[in-house]
Amino acid sequence: MLRKKIAKLTAVLTLAAVLTACKQADVIGKTAVTSFDKLMNTLGDQVTFDDSKNSWVLVSPTGEYFEWSKDFSSDVPDATVEFDAAPFLSAGLDVNKLPGEQYVYDEASGRIRMPYELGQDAFTYSGDVTAKDTFQNIVDKNRKLIGYHAQLDHYGIALGNGNMFEWAKDMAKNDKDMVFVLNPQPFIDAGVDPAKVEGWVFGKVKVDNGKGKMVEVDKLLKPFDLN
Repeated sequence: MLRKKIAKLTAVLTLAAVLTACKQADVIGKTAVTSFDKLMNTLGDQVTFDDSKNSWVLVSPTGEYFEWSKDFSSDVPDATVEFDAAPFLSAGLDVNKLPGEQYVYDEASGRIRMPYELGQDAFTYSGDVTAKDTFQNIVDKNRKLIGYHAQLDHYGIALGNGNMFEWAKDMAKNDKDMVFVLNPQPFIDAGVDPAKVEGWVFGKVKVDNGKGKMVEVDKLLKPFDLN
């Protein structure tokens, strides 16, 4: 009898722990969506839908692009970051040393495009579709991509290889409302002096190493104060 009571208590406690963890994750997910929607509303017509790419396109005040697909099961990149290559070229970039298809330099436009495949899920919608609806699908079906960066009080979407797009949890309390985050190492390997990339900030950022430990890593940051 005692063993049964202990087993039952253990099962209840385990379930409670799981539900608590799920609830906490859900809070992060919900707040990530509401804060992302706030960013979309603040940017207004700087966020549009491109039918040819089947993707939402966010354009920063200085011309950087963040794009995310309306459907991860489609044959277009799930997400893309694009930016002016000129500051990187001036800082020593040899475009021929950029790695593979992940870093595409277009000589005609003078821009670098970084496409990502993040999942295979088909997204579901009802009624008119908004950028928020697509982001909600990402949270619902690819929750692992969404994280919280405590140092900057940001939510973000992990794009791969240390690259991210982040936005403030509360824009009223943050002077970095959105940030393009790049891993500088591939650019360093291609000849770039990251401290000389004009318009980008090179520095140490504390991140979770995936094992619950905070570590400092090098990042190139392009922050924006939209208020």
